[in-house]
Amino acid sequence: MKIALFGNPNTGKSSIFNLLTGLRQKIGNFPGVTVEKKSGVVSVNGEAHELIDVPGVYSIYPSNKEEKVVYELLLSSPINEKPDLGIVVADASNLSRGLFLFSQLIDCGLPLVLVINMNDIAEKKGISIDMNALKGTFSNTPIILMNARVGLGKDRLLSALSLQIDQLKTEHRKVSNMLKSLSDLSGQEEEARQRHKQIGEIMKESVRTAEKSPRSHTLDRWLTHPVFGYLIFAAILFVIFQFVFSFASYPMDAIETGFEWLTKGIKGTLSDGPLSALICDGIIPGISGVLVFIPQIAILFFFIALLEDSGYLARAVFLMDRLVRPFGLNGRSVVPLLSSMACAIPGVMATRGIPNYKERIITIFVAPLMSCSARIPVFTLLIGLVIPKMKLLGFIQLQGLVLLGLYVLGIVSALFIAWIMHLLLKQEKRSYYLMEIPEFKRPLWRNIFLTVFEKIKVFTTEAGGIILAISIVLWALASYGPSEQRSAAIQSLKKTIEYKTNDKVEREGLVNAVLLENSYIGILGKGIEPIIKPIGYDWKIGIALITSFAAREVFVGSLSTIYANGGTGSELRLSERLKNQKNPDGTLVFSLRTGISLMVFYVYAMQCLSTLAIVKRETNSWKWPMLQLVSFGFLAYLGGWICFSLF
Repeated sequence: MKIALFGNPNTGKSSIFNLLTGLRQKIGNFPGVTVEKKSGVVSVNGEAHELIDVPGVYSIYPSNKEEKVVYELLLSSPINEKPDLGIVVADASNLSRGLFLFSQLIDCGLPLVLVINMNDIAEKKGISIDMNALKGTFSNTPIILMNARVGLGKDRLLSALSLQIDQLKTEHRKVSNMLKSLSDLSGQEEEARQRHKQIGEIMKESVRTAEKSPRSHTLDRWLTHPVFGYLIFAAILFVIFQFVFSFASYPMDAIETGFEWLTKGIKGTLSDGPLSALICDGIIPGISGVLVFIPQIAILFFFIALLEDSGYLARAVFLMDRLVRPFGLNGRSVVPLLSSMACAIPGVMATRGIPNYKERIITIFVAPLMSCSARIPVFTLLIGLVIPKMKLLGFIQLQGLVLLGLYVLGIVSALFIAWIMHLLLKQEKRSYYLMEIPEFKRPLWRNIFLTVFEKIKVFTTEAGGIILAISIVLWALASYGPSEQRSAAIQSLKKTIEYKTNDKVEREGLVNAVLLENSYIGILGKGIEPIIKPIGYDWKIGIALITSFAAREVFVGSLSTIYANGGTGSELRLSERLKNQKNPDGTLVFSLRTGISLMVFYVYAMQCLSTLAIVKRETNSWKWPMLQLVSFGFLAYLGGWICFSLF
């Protein structure tokens, strides 16, 4: 059977869903919309049933996209997709609001189980519920108390589900005419007024309250303070990004080292040939390029889930709303944009919490402008090449100041483009950001780790496949070319003094560079050289730009290969080699203006196919990723040309 899990936001639905399904979950989108759909398998008396986590709503009347999903699920979906049974989760400390949704679902004719959750928080507030009175009012519906965060009440819920399932089997019925009595939306205001009046009477009979002063009110005075609130939020973000940048490097290095070991092992086992080259130079680097991002995603979503589960994230969102609203964003845009500083992929995925379509699209669109960690090796290499090691005012490092300036440029540009989109995009409904500040709760580690696991699974299975495919294509283009042209180029190389006077390792590097130059991707680089020449780039830099579409940091590895780094992988030797590269006219390839042009280019350019893939997935359209590719590409070229012309 299909069992739907209903409830208001912040009532503990996710805790109950995770408690019942464990790891037997999958994530997708509801048909036709970008609202996340979580479904899983729950076992009741040895029988497997599908549990669907419906978006958190306050009413079934469709005033936003989440409520529209619920309304369509009950009213318009085919009979085989309608739920057979519903679980309604209500917050024990705010029972009247939960009963409003519960009473609407009762009128739909859907068999239900009412779960009154978070009773421990209600008790702290001095709220007690007379379960006998409540059960007497709703005599046809099982009602149970739970504290899902610590696993209390699971057996009671399974028993209640078993009773309802057995009754449905006995009656052999499938609910098919839901919402017939509620389909007249013109009278919903009066209907809601009457329903609230009835629930008020029920609350008088069932709920008793002894006033207490929650400790969270004292904390909120500091956490939402117009001055100290921002300082506290900034400190928390500083700690998070220190973890992301500092601790993620160790598992990332371990992953890369493991794949290097695997590559060496396969090369030692397989004889040289196309199969060995495909596996070692195409497939394995492609898989490594996917998995190396997992530590960043895991650490980032761990902290986001921790802040959300504790109740702090809602306060941070409330705090930042007033700052970003003039730019067409709202408070819920803050976390995705900050997440994008580690990686745009989890940042774009985090926009699912933004209910307003226009604000969600704007946030998704500008998220890649927040300089991610993949840009760090590009920025640091170029800064080391063209920015002198000197201090301003005796203590400010110029190289560090330039790096900070690149991040600030990305943030300012993101806000400016968001403002432009805010003026251009039209939407009938004006956005009002109303939110409930939940009580502080002790984080539930099971929920946090399940959230992290889900995000990693989505990333590896969906974005990973696209990255792997593109990596194989890039390998093929770089490994093959016109055979006669390549043979002639190698013969010409062997006649040069540079080739004859170098050792075996250097010769191999020179041969690889010539083969790359005469590969299909090298020919493409020569073909685009007239286009990129005005911004200071030669065909070799052009190849690195092309290959870095797989991932921005590929730029550094491509330069290492192109300039025949001898296979050592030493960044210091690469820097020294690049510093000495000269154009045919004797000028430095990596001059100050070329280096600054490249840095600005990488601030704007959408050099990340995985981000484009995620944007397509989250928007259900190729329109937005293509607009990003074209518009940011134009800004990258324009910015690069301006910098190359001015310096």
